[in-house]
Amino acid sequence: MSSSPLLVKVSQEGFAGRQKTSSSSSFLFVLPFDPPDCPGPLFEDVEYKVKVIPKNPIKAAMVSTISKLRMEQGRSHKQILKGITGSVGPGEILALMGPSGSGKTTLLKILGGRLGGDIKGHISYNDTPYTPSLKRRIGFVTQDDVLFPQLTVEETLVFAALLRLPTNMPKQQKLSRVDTIIKDLNLERLMSANQSRWGFVKGISGGERKRTSIGYEILVDPSLLLLDEPTSGLDSTCASKLLMILQGLAKTGRTIAVTIHQPSSRMFYMFDKLLLISEGLPIYHGKVRESMQYFSTLGFVPEIAMSPAEFLLDLASGHVEDINIPATLRGSPNPEEFGMQVIKFLQWKYKSEIEPKNKEVNNQASKAPGDLRLAIQIKKDWTMNWIEQFVILSKRTFRERSRDYLDKLRLAQAVGVAILLGLLWWKSKIGTEAQLRIRNGLILKSNKIGLIFYICIFWTSSSLFGAAYVFPFEKLYLVKERKVDMYRLSVYYASSTLCDMVAHIFYPIIFMLILYFMADLRRTVPCFFLTVFAVLLIVITSQGTGELLGAAILSVKKAGFMASLVLMLFLLTGGYYVQLLINHVDFSPLSTYQNSCDG
Repeated sequence: MSSSPLLVKVSQEGFAGRQKTSSSSSFLFVLPFDPPDCPGPLFEDVEYKVKVIPKNPIKAAMVSTISKLRMEQGRSHKQILKGITGSVGPGEILALMGPSGSGKTTLLKILGGRLGGDIKGHISYNDTPYTPSLKRRIGFVTQDDVLFPQLTVEETLVFAALLRLPTNMPKQQKLSRVDTIIKDLNLERLMSANQSRWGFVKGISGGERKRTSIGYEILVDPSLLLLDEPTSGLDSTCASKLLMILQGLAKTGRTIAVTIHQPSSRMFYMFDKLLLISEGLPIYHGKVRESMQYFSTLGFVPEIAMSPAEFLLDLASGHVEDINIPATLRGSPNPEEFGMQVIKFLQWKYKSEIEPKNKEVNNQASKAPGDLRLAIQIKKDWTMNWIEQFVILSKRTFRERSRDYLDKLRLAQAVGVAILLGLLWWKSKIGTEAQLRIRNGLILKSNKIGLIFYICIFWTSSSLFGAAYVFPFEKLYLVKERKVDMYRLSVYYASSTLCDMVAHIFYPIIFMLILYFMADLRRTVPCFFLTVFAVLLIVITSQGTGELLGAAILSVKKAGFMASLVLMLFLLTGGYYVQLLINHVDFSPLSTYQNSCDG
C-alpha cells in the first residue's frame, strides 16, 4: 500500500463582494481569485486505523500487553481506510457513498481536521499543510444537529455571528449577514410574529434544523463545506430542497462534500461527483452521470428496475442477487464469499483504471497563489478579547437558560415549600430552658434546629443536582464550538457559572423572605441578613460542588449518582443526626447559626 501525501486544496471564493485581506487582516475572509485560478480539493491514498479496545478492562489490558510483546499491531488495530484517492473542484458537490461502516464519515472527518489518531499521509489546503487555525475556514455540519433547543433560529445565528465574525466588522453588517443567510436558506417564516410560539429550535422541523445548522457554518463564509448525512431523517421532498440549497451555495464557488446513504434518483443526479467506498477502498470516483456507464462496461447491469443509488450500494455491499455479473466472476456458490469476490474485483479495477488517471489530474493541478498560502499560514488570534467574549456569551447563556430560570414551576416550588415550612413552624416560640431537653439520656433538639437543618439540605440538594447536570448536558455544544475556537474555555465557565448563580440566588431570597417571618425567627436587621447570607453561601458552595462533579465526570447518569453520594455525606456530617464521632470529634456547625436565629 503506498502512502502518498494527502492533498486537500480549498477553493477561495464564497460570498460576492468580499474584500481582499492582507497578512494582518482577519483570517475569516478569503482572497478573491477568479474561478479558473482556484485549485480543487485533492486527496490521495488516505489511510486510517483505530485501536480496538475490548469492553472488558482486564481483557483490554491483556490484549495491549500481548500486542506490545509480540509487536503485532494488526490484531489490536482495525484499518478503516485503506487508501483513497479523489478530487473535487470549486463549485462542485462531491457525494461520498457507501454501506454503513465503509469509512465515508471517517474520510469526511479527516478532510475537516476533526479526527486524530493514526492517519497516514500529509494533509494540505491550497498547497499549505493543515494547521489548527485553518479549521475556521472549513464548515462542518454534523449528522446530529447540535443546536441549543431553547434559542430561536434567529438568536442561534445572531449570537454565532457576534462570536465568530471578526471584531472589525460592524455589528450591523453582522446582522445583515444573518438576514441574508436566513433568506438564502428559506427560513424567513420562522421570523414571523408567532416566532415565540414555535420558532424555538426544539419546535421546528428536521429540515429547518438542518438548514439552521448549515447557516451556522456558512456564517464565516467557509471555502470548504462538509456535511455528514444532511438528508438523514428527512423525507424526499425536504431532502431535495436541501440539496437545491447546497447547489446554490456551490454556485458561489464553494467546495462541498457530502456523505449520503441512499439518495433518490432525482437527488443522486444533483451531485457533480461521486466517490463510492466499499470496505475502506474506493470502487468508483468520477462524474455522477458517468457512474452507471462505467459499471455497465465492466459487465454489471441491474436485472430489475432499481434506482442508480440502490444499484451502486448493492455493488458496494456485495449484494448482487439482482445484478447481472460478468461470466469471469462466476465462482463461489456461497453468496457472502461471492459478494466479497465482486468487491475485490471492483477495487482492483478502480486501482488499475481510475486511480492512475486521478493521480495524474492531481499532479497537474495548479498551485495556489503565494499570497494565499501566506494568508493561510498566518497564526489566527482570537477575534475578540476576553471581556467582549464574556459579555456576548453571557447574554446568550442567560437567554438560553432564562426559560428555565423563569420557570413557573421553580417559583411555585420555592414559594410552596416556604409556606409549608412556615405553617409547620408558625411563630414557634422556644425559651432558653426548652432549647435542650434531656429525657432518658437522649438529647432532643429544639424545633428550630430541625428547621435550619431542613433549609440547608433543601437548598443544598437543589443547587447541587442543578449544577451537576449543566456540563454533561452542554458537552456536545461546548465541544462543537471549541473545535472552531469560538471562544475561550475560561469564558464559557465564567459566563455559565455567573448566569446560573443568578437563579440560584434569586429563589432562596424569595424563599427566606416568606419563611423567616412566618417562623418568627429573630426579627433584627443583622440577624435577617446574616441568615440570608448563610443560605446563599450554602447555595453557592453546593453549586460549585455540583459543577466540579459535572465537569469531572461529563456523564448525566454518573454525575447524578455522585451528587447523591455527596448529598448523603453532607447529611451525615451536618451535625443533626450525629453529634459525636470517633475520638470525640464534635460536629456542631449549626449552633452559631441557630443561636442567631432563635427568638
